[in-house]
Amino acid sequence: MDKILLGHGSGGKLMHDLILCHFMPSFGIEELGDAAVFGINPKRIAFTTDSYVVSPLFFPGGNIGELAVYGTVNDLAMAGATPLYLTAGFILEEGFPMNDLKSIVMSMSEAACRSGIRIVAGDTKVVNRGKGDGVFINTSGIGTVHEGVMISPLRIQGGDKILVSGEIGNHGVAIISERNGITFTPPVLSDTRPLNRLVHSMLEATKEIHFMRDPTRGGLATTLKEAALGSMKCMRIKEDALPIPDQVRGACDLLGLDPLYIANEGVLVAIVDTAWAESLITVMRGHPYGKDACIIGEVEDSPEGKVLLETSIGGTRLLEMLQGEQLPRIC
Repeated sequence: MDKILLGHGSGGKLMHDLILCHFMPSFGIEELGDAAVFGINPKRIAFTTDSYVVSPLFFPGGNIGELAVYGTVNDLAMAGATPLYLTAGFILEEGFPMNDLKSIVMSMSEAACRSGIRIVAGDTKVVNRGKGDGVFINTSGIGTVHEGVMISPLRIQGGDKILVSGEIGNHGVAIISERNGITFTPPVLSDTRPLNRLVHSMLEATKEIHFMRDPTRGGLATTLKEAALGSMKCMRIKEDALPIPDQVRGACDLLGLDPLYIANEGVLVAIVDTAWAESLITVMRGHPYGKDACIIGEVEDSPEGKVLLETSIGGTRLLEMLQGEQLPRIC
């Protein structure tokens, strides 16, 4: 393949292969994750960066500004870090409405306040009309990692339980409905929100959280496949245990999509020591962003690198990474 495709930004297999083949060897990166963790004595620091190109810029439940802040906050939290500071870079298109920019910037300020972090630096560039699709935003974030915390797929063990913090698929369906003029009663809203305080309460309860990830592009199935490949363990989940809202199921049936590959923005997947799973679910349900937390499966030693779904009719389905591009410009 000699050209970049939309699928290279999907969060699925094409993007995974692009990173493994080009970026990781060129930059000397050894492990995939939502954030890099490194030591600056006496602290361990997490650092991350992300770019946001969502279309439309304003969608049910949020906008690109909130998404940019919360997405970076959540990437730091998934590394077991307390987010502290963010930077924000704007690529603006000539002719973009100033009132829309004010709304986006104000929502970013409010999102930062809600997350307990500060936006401390940034950059602005303007491109010619028709060359930037309104606004693109890049955010980078830094935070300190909780003492005693080690989040890595290499820590995943057979017998671990697989947890999710809430309903899956809402963000992707909110974007789809806005693009296609589809309405639901009640409306489907994006789950865009900060997860750092939920993660803090989880880590206060136990450090035996082996892996965390927010299943954004590529959805739950792709995230679990990445965990399976990173640990060379088998992720076995149960279809009946998955917290998929009725409206998400209906929209996916209507549009021929699979909710397991729909993007999320305010949900986390955690793989934890089985001895702590039930008590951790109780802790998560005590937080408003974890009230629908549940155990969806467990880790097995084999078959290595596989994700298996036990279907509601008694069968077993093999889940792989998202192939191609299910929905471009989702975050």
